Amino acid sequence: MKILVAPDKFKGSLTAAQAAEAIECGWREAMPGADFDRACLADGGDGTADVFSSCEGAERKRAEVRDALGRSLVAEYVWIPGERLAVIEMCAASGLAQIPENERDILRSTTFGTGQLILDAMAPGPATIAVGLGGSATNDGGAGLASALGWKFQDCRGRDVQPAPRNLCDIARMIPPPPRDPAKILALSDVKNPLLGSRGCSRVYGPQKGASEDDIRILESGLEHFADVCEEAFGTSRRDAPGAGAAGGTGFGLLTFCGAEIVPGFDWIAERLGLEARVAACDLVITGEGSLDAQTLEGKGPGALAELAKKYGKPCIAFAGRVEMPAAEIFSRCVSIGDPAIGLAENLARGAQSLRAAATKAARSLIS
Repeated sequence: MKILVAPDKFKGSLTAAQAAEAIECGWREAMPGADFDRACLADGGDGTADVFSSCEGAERKRAEVRDALGRSLVAEYVWIPGERLAVIEMCAASGLAQIPENERDILRSTTFGTGQLILDAMAPGPATIAVGLGGSATNDGGAGLASALGWKFQDCRGRDVQPAPRNLCDIARMIPPPPRDPAKILALSDVKNPLLGSRGCSRVYGPQKGASEDDIRILESGLEHFADVCEEAFGTSRRDAPGAGAAGGTGFGLLTFCGAEIVPGFDWIAERLGLEARVAACDLVITGEGSLDAQTLEGKGPGALAELAKKYGKPCIAFAGRVEMPAAEIFSRCVSIGDPAIGLAENLARGAQSLRAAATKAARSLIS
């Protein structure tokens, strides 16, 4: 039996690579003769750079940047010299997970650090910079990112404006930086939200980042004004582009200031991994992630992989710390590895052990 083991990360517990190893080791205990093909999934969020760190010649680059609140931080990205490709995760610089819950302030948080990472990646003259847009703490429309790339923002009296969300309504004028050698920018995202409105980033994702109802009104008003200023400056508007609302409007910022292309994160990564051919060549697909929930159905790695498996008539088993309906319905079988008798912290600490044991049990059930 040929088995493709391709999980996403188990957030807070296991990287995708660690999860794949645990599944394969557990499965081998019951099926030592199985032939395994191992891959790591990502969709543009945390873990995207890890997928490419094992590519031939890949290098881990480090840069001192600012976090979402402007504090110093050392962030990493992956550089593949042979392809002149840089892979950046915006959450490495502007991530929500880096800010303690009691310090989060969405009206002050910016994407400046992500812009610094892009600037660092531009130094060797890359052909392509892929920016994963998951896990952000921000809602600034990419204004902070643009500032790091050299754009200056001023009010109606010519005074500089710091491009934080609470200040966006003060921007009246934008001054571009000197031209530089262009790089193709890919924004990896699986969300289709526009910048503004009921499906926009402020209303849909703001509450997840700690925004109150009053904050959301300020955020929405600021982004609407910022989009108007950008439209006047560039003669076109990207506010309604699918994905413009990704990562608090970072999709909009990349489209507007970098001429980026927004591409489905999973699809781009899957193509690079040759995942469709690998699914077609196997007998069984095994995947998983920390939580199988409603987001799994919206382009997340395991859900998209399950659709690929269905296309080729392959059974797909998923492991997760938590399984919710109706996400479970898209898999041939779902296995929860969480133990309700212990707390979350202990479940996370036992992730590898629990996943390995669950894989052994699932494999034995197939041959019994």
